[in-house]
Order: sequence, then C-alpha cells, then structure tokens
Amino acid sequence: MVSIQGDAELIARAGHLIESARTEFVCAARDMRTWSQPEAMCAIRNRVRAAASTGFTCRKLLSPVALADEQARAHLRQVQRNGTGVRISGSPLPHETIVIDQRVMILAGRETPGGREYTVTTSQVLVDGVHSLFRAVWDSAVELDAYLRDDVPHLDADSRLILQALGSGATDESAARRLGVSLRTYRRRVAELMTKLEADSRFQAGMRAAELGLPA
Repeated sequence: MVSIQGDAELIARAGHLIESARTEFVCAARDMRTWSQPEAMCAIRNRVRAAASTGFTCRKLLSPVALADEQARAHLRQVQRNGTGVRISGSPLPHETIVIDQRVMILAGRETPGGREYTVTTSQVLVDGVHSLFRAVWDSAVELDAYLRDDVPHLDADSRLILQALGSGATDESAARRLGVSLRTYRRRVAELMTKLEADSRFQAGMRAAELGLPA
C-alpha cells in the first residue's frame, strides 16, 4: 500500500497501472472534479476510450451531483456513446475509487493544500472487498439515460408556451404579446424557466429541453 500526494505524483508513480488495464476499468466518484488535473484525466480517458475494445469493460458510477451542469451531462453522454457504462447512484459515495482489472485499487482521500491524497494498493483482500461493494452499488444504480428521463422538471402550460416561443426565435416583445403578458413578466418567466431547466443561457435551455424530450 502506497500513499501519494497530488495528481502529478499519482501519475508519476501509478500512471503505468492505469494504462495497464486490460480487462476491466471501474471508477466511482461523487462528482466530475475528483480526477481533475490534466495528467490524471488524460490517463483515465485513455482507459475509457479502450471500452470500445473487444473484451474490455469500463464502468463509471457517479452521484447525482455529477450532473449539476450541462457540460458534465454532455461529457457523460459522450463517454457513454464511446462504450462506457455510466450509472447514477442514489446512495452516497463516500470515497472516489478506481479499480483496475480487479487487482489494483486507487482510493482518493481528502483535499490538502498540496493536493488530494491517494492510496494505491494491490492487496487482493482490499481490492476484492471494494470491488464487491462497487458491484452491489452498481447493480442498484440507474442507467444515465433512464436517470435523465426521470429527472424531467414539471413545466406548467405557461412554461411550455414560453419554451415554444424561445424555440421559434421570436423576439421577447412579440412573444410577450403572443402570450398576453408584459415584457417584464415574460422575461421574468424566461429566467424562472432557465432556472428550472438548470440552464445558464436560452440556448442551453433549448438543449436541455431537447434532452428531456420537452417541446422546443
């Protein structure tokens, strides 16, 4: 068992272990920031891409907070299209973990001023135990697409009309007249709709609506 400080040291001392994955690569994380440094992400991304290879299994298990923004959702949808299984767990994920070929485990610890602490172990007892826990949570977790479908916000009739107005490209003034409300009220409702759709812009609102199967 080896303790490592920061992503740079992780890649320097354990990067070859990540790159050596041949049969299975599984990753559990609370959010998208755990393996955030370019060096770590590059090594992990190489293994994720290998999911398309015959006989290679790649899985990512995440908590709902990982879907907090559209960029993260888009990234995970692309990862899934590349062949990686992605599921969302309703149970808390106390530790971010990578298990490689069921023989090596990398456990992310707490953040420190010098970077996140990691523990790397090849202890078969520990690896098997954590891998079994991963499988148990994985089996009860929800597929990404199913989770996103169920994560549809409730939109009343006025909100759907506003969404249609945004999709039509109408100006705020003409949309407000069409809906029979003041310009100020229309813009306030647009802002409320964007918040409900977790969108930072009107374009993002349209993209999110399309993702959720809402009328645009």
